[in-house]
Amino acid sequence: MWSGAAKAPSAALSSEAVTEVCGVTGLRPIDQFAEHDVFIVGYPKSGNTWMQYLVAGAFYGIDLQVAPDALIQDLAPDVHFKKFFKPWFPVTFFKSHFLPRPDYRKVVYLLRDGRDVMVSYWHYLEGLTGEKMDFLELVQTGNGLFPCKWQEHVAKWQLNPYAAQMITVRYEDLKKDPAGQLRRIGEFAGLSCDAALLQRATQASSFEAMKQREASFTWENPQIPKNKQFIRRGQIGSHQDEMPSAVREAFLSEAGAMMRKTGYLA
Repeated sequence: MWSGAAKAPSAALSSEAVTEVCGVTGLRPIDQFAEHDVFIVGYPKSGNTWMQYLVAGAFYGIDLQVAPDALIQDLAPDVHFKKFFKPWFPVTFFKSHFLPRPDYRKVVYLLRDGRDVMVSYWHYLEGLTGEKMDFLELVQTGNGLFPCKWQEHVAKWQLNPYAAQMITVRYEDLKKDPAGQLRRIGEFAGLSCDAALLQRATQASSFEAMKQREASFTWENPQIPKNKQFIRRGQIGSHQDEMPSAVREAFLSEAGAMMRKTGYLA
């Protein structure tokens, strides 16, 4: 599971050793990004990992049919487990679940129906811990959820307290028109959008293609369960047959106002 705060990238090394490593390899500590870099931020299970693949294919020209996960993680690093990164391209995309931070100046916020998020998150946590989890208790208490409850995450990013440049991309829109949403992201990041690359990236990272990848490739991220499918359903409205009514009621008792505000409830 994600830790509550990012560890310092030099936790096991002296500052002199970090400087030497970076000087020789061209690496940078994970918290030393440029102002024009873009952060793909979303509550866990909102399409964050999928987006790493999409941007690597669409903007870096990576052939997603053959690229190992380690390459994707190098190009679009996850701030929660990478200590260093190398800026291979003019703009680096980072994956993050953090709440607003003053050093995140350009943000693509991923938004997904909170009910579908919680179903997926519950399955993920069971796979990660290897234990059965009480879905109702998880929703009511928030114990084990990082970095907070869904509605709190959305609310804090909507406030955008540090005035980051930000666009919101809905998971549902990304499913319906991935090339169109990628074009929006490219324009926001100041990158050219080659139509052929957009099309190739969306085809090679479709849900079916990602499921095939999971069967053939190894995930580099240690926070992805190895004994349960990570690419599970990815379906819009999965809560309808997977979220018990008591859990749905408990979730909406707290998150209902935010669900209405974001257009997921009438």
